[in-house]
Amino acid sequence: MKSFLDENFLLQTKTAQQLYHEFAKEMPIIDYHCHLPPDQIANDTQFENLTQVWLYGEHYKWRAMRTNGVHEDYCTGSKSDIEKFEQWAATVPYTLRNPLYHWTHLELQRYFGISEVLSSKNARSIYEQCTAKLQTPEYSVRNLLRKMKVETVCTTDDPVDSLEDHQQLKKDGFEIKVLPAFRPDKAMNSDDIQSLNTYIDRLETVSNSSIQSFEAYLWALKSRHDYFAANGCSVSDHGLEEIYAEEYTDEEVKLIFNKIRSNQSISTLESRKFKSAMLFYFAIWDHEKGWVQQFHLGALRNNNLRMLKKLGPDTGWDSIGDFSQGKALAHFLGKLDQEDRLAKTIIYNLNPADNELMATMIGNFNDGSVAGKVQFGSAWWFLDQKDGMIKQLNALSNMGLLSKFVGMLTDSRSFLSYPRHEYFRRIVCNLFGDDVENGELPNDTAWLGKVVQDICYHNAKNYFNF
Repeated sequence: MKSFLDENFLLQTKTAQQLYHEFAKEMPIIDYHCHLPPDQIANDTQFENLTQVWLYGEHYKWRAMRTNGVHEDYCTGSKSDIEKFEQWAATVPYTLRNPLYHWTHLELQRYFGISEVLSSKNARSIYEQCTAKLQTPEYSVRNLLRKMKVETVCTTDDPVDSLEDHQQLKKDGFEIKVLPAFRPDKAMNSDDIQSLNTYIDRLETVSNSSIQSFEAYLWALKSRHDYFAANGCSVSDHGLEEIYAEEYTDEEVKLIFNKIRSNQSISTLESRKFKSAMLFYFAIWDHEKGWVQQFHLGALRNNNLRMLKKLGPDTGWDSIGDFSQGKALAHFLGKLDQEDRLAKTIIYNLNPADNELMATMIGNFNDGSVAGKVQFGSAWWFLDQKDGMIKQLNALSNMGLLSKFVGMLTDSRSFLSYPRHEYFRRIVCNLFGDDVENGELPNDTAWLGKVVQDICYHNAKNYFNF
């Protein structure tokens, strides 16, 4: 029987162990999509206790706690930090076979050197040990990134953001690249006319312009796109239920925008046409600048309207959606490709039923101009676990080239999430190791090691030109 979380965790064969320990383990990390707060990096924040760095904003853990019967007061409510941590510690033993169980104990080991299994019995002791370390200079935010050998971080930023924190980091000469990513979801959210108009008003202020026409709206957003590029941005991101690729005319979209700006209701079809136009323009700008565009598809968000009203979005009330993805995605990518305006593209899929669809879709638009130009992105959100990762890797292997995959990202708001890269790397090495020991791949350790290092680091380094 193997020990829990020993040095060969998830590595089932000698070949897998060799690939991980000799080739994957020490590779730097490029985290090209995450939700880390850039102000905390700029300020080199020192967290007061373990709850602040581990539970604040962590809706993965909140969902588990709620399922375990923990009252909301201990998740997002007014209970003290130690009380919240104690409820999380009491929940951890019940997360067996959920990825939270692995992540929790990997994070305790890698950051704090604690190999105990967390429970109510040792909650107070572990809280005090970790909190004491977090209050030392070695555990400031920047040093947490250094500890995990992070080389590049791409945050997620709205077009109206000032990017002052990124500017400060550059001024400070911080050796880890912290770059913005352009996330214009709010700029195309025509499902909520009132919120969209509030957003446009804010964009007016930031862009120092009057926005009363669609042309003016595009100009203001393009000016922000240019501003992001001037501040080191070379990546965009979109969090969508599905790709919007309705046929529209310029005149139609202008009239739809006029309705929006006049606070008039629009039809579902008009909303989809507006979103389709916006996506197309964003994609054109990305191509013009040589950016990488990312599409996170398939989340059904904010399902619990009562709790959405009480707590707001991103608090743990989302699920996998079952949207029809193929036809619109092919139309959208095909339209850009026909006009030679298709940027490097990463497509992330949330519904495992669509894995093979995505794995074959990317092959339709890989034209040889760039290795892996269109990518099937890593398993994310609800699929960011052992089974989900393996299914994504197998679909990509069977229908594309795993060897050209740009690898893992955290997609996290927590500075303690970087062991997820280790988790991914161990899974990749184990897949290759199994194939070698089953006689399905040659025992060419040097070549396999190179491919592993490419997936862990070099492919992303080359793809993003960081």
